[in-house]
Amino acid sequence: MDLTALRQEYMRAGLHESDLAPDPFTQFGSWFDEALRSGIALPNAMTLATATRGGRPSARTVLLKGFDASGFVFYTHYRSRKGREIEENPHAMLLFLWRELERQVGIEGRVAQVSAAESDGYFASRPLGSRLSAIISPQSERVVSREVLEQALEEASKRWRNEPPRPQHWGGYRLVPERFEFWQGRQDRLHDRLCYLKAEGTWKIERLAP
Repeated sequence: MDLTALRQEYMRAGLHESDLAPDPFTQFGSWFDEALRSGIALPNAMTLATATRGGRPSARTVLLKGFDASGFVFYTHYRSRKGREIEENPHAMLLFLWRELERQVGIEGRVAQVSAAESDGYFASRPLGSRLSAIISPQSERVVSREVLEQALEEASKRWRNEPPRPQHWGGYRLVPERFEFWQGRQDRLHDRLCYLKAEGTWKIERLAP
C-alpha cells in the first residue's frame, strides 16, 4: 500500500478572525453544538495527552463529560497511567478531531481533581456495569487473564448488587485551559489555525501559519 497516495482535499469552510467569539469557551461551545447536530459518532471523544515528570509522553482517547468557564471534565481511575502522570506533571492537552467537519480543537492547561461531590454525582449516573467495572479494574496494571476480571466483576455484583459505592481511586479531573487552538482544514493545505492565549487575565487571539 502506498500511503503517500492517501490524500484528502479540505473544502468545507474557512475560519476568519471575524468569525470567532471573543471568549474561547463560547467558541468551543458553538463548534461542539455543530458537531452534535452533525450526527458524527462520539463528538465528545478527545485525545488526552499527558507526560511524566521527565517529559515522556502518552496519549489515549477519553470522553468529555462536562465543560463550562471553569474547564473541561473527564473521569478515570486515579492510579491509572494517566492518573499517575497527572500527579507527577499536571500539564496536559486535549485534542478533539471532528473529521467530518474538517476541524480540530486543541486545549492546553493544568489538570486537577474535581470535588468528591462532583465525582459522586457523576458516578451515580453511570450504568451499573460501568460502576462495578470501576470498582474492580486495576486500570493500567497487568492482569493474568480476562477471566480474572470477569470473576471479580461477578463477585462485586453479588456484593454490591445495584448500589456500588464510588471507589476512592476513581473520579473526575478538570483541565483548566491556558491555550486554545481552533483548526479548520482548507484547500491546498493552507489551513486556518487561530489561537486563544491567556495573558494577564484576558484572552488574546492570534493566527498561526499552517
